[in-house]
Amino acid sequence: MVQVAATAAVCGLVLAACGSTKDNAAAPAAGGGAGGKVGATLPLLTSPFWQAYNNYVPKMAQEEGVDVLPTVNADSDPAKLITDIGTFLNQGVKGLVVTPLDSAAVVAGLKQAENKGVPVVAVDVAPESGKVAMVVRADNKAYGTKACEAIGAKVKSGKVVQIMGDLASVNGRDRSEAFRDCMKQKYPGVQVLEIPAEWKADKASSGLDSMLTANPDIKGVYMQAGGVYLAPTEQALKRKNLFFPVGDPKHIVLVSNDGIPQELAAIRAGELDATVSQPADAYAKYGLYWLKKAMAGETFKAGPTDHGSTIVEISPGILEDQLPAPVITKDNVDDKALWGNNL
Repeated sequence: MVQVAATAAVCGLVLAACGSTKDNAAAPAAGGGAGGKVGATLPLLTSPFWQAYNNYVPKMAQEEGVDVLPTVNADSDPAKLITDIGTFLNQGVKGLVVTPLDSAAVVAGLKQAENKGVPVVAVDVAPESGKVAMVVRADNKAYGTKACEAIGAKVKSGKVVQIMGDLASVNGRDRSEAFRDCMKQKYPGVQVLEIPAEWKADKASSGLDSMLTANPDIKGVYMQAGGVYLAPTEQALKRKNLFFPVGDPKHIVLVSNDGIPQELAAIRAGELDATVSQPADAYAKYGLYWLKKAMAGETFKAGPTDHGSTIVEISPGILEDQLPAPVITKDNVDDKALWGNNL
């Protein structure tokens, strides 16, 4: 999603000018000061992933010493998100953590924040442009590649489907392109079919239903958001009498993204082969962590952090803290370090 960091020029453009300090933060800008209310937006609450993130926000705000207002839900509407940003700014917030729905549309909200000198941190999705102090996100191209490799390890030829996210979001584009490219390069015997589902369960359900009717020989399904796609995918397979457990010769390989408890339970039950864990807890923690620093006037540069991630400059002036996103299978599903095991 998208965010802005208003008060500081991003050091990623001129790395030599930035001092090397903990977590790649430069010294506070003159006159910078922390404190004040913070606003946090949600893209939707129909997904267990975003429900989990929403629950983590007040907890992590307390840990980070940030005074966060109650979150607001854009309810899958990019226009409402811009309205929510404006409402927070009118309330006098001193910082924003934004989770955009549309990488281009959110730029209007970032401009509002910039005009008021309010720093913004983007969580989960990067904006196409605009000022942000930091984007807190995992490498979404790696999601698509990891899903491709998990399916490709079991499907060497035939048809697989990727149920895509919203292609107006950089996340949907990154996952789709990476999965497609990986299959072409590493598993040329596999044909990739695609369903544009826009992060919506009903579109995933109807799309997969039609796809299975036309292609009953599908061997694998990549769900780009397990939180909204897992249940409709399983239901569609059951309606077509194509739902078989992992290990059965007739099993259709299923791989998803999110790492929610429901996916972990499905892996344990032998229904889901793997998922790539999006760190809902770390999204909340480091979204607020970087915002607190930006509100104090600090600026940042590319390089490793002290929390196991790397800051990269994903486009001119936009830095991203790329958090780890492990693949979960039956071999590590009970790992207590996974956020999905700790809700």
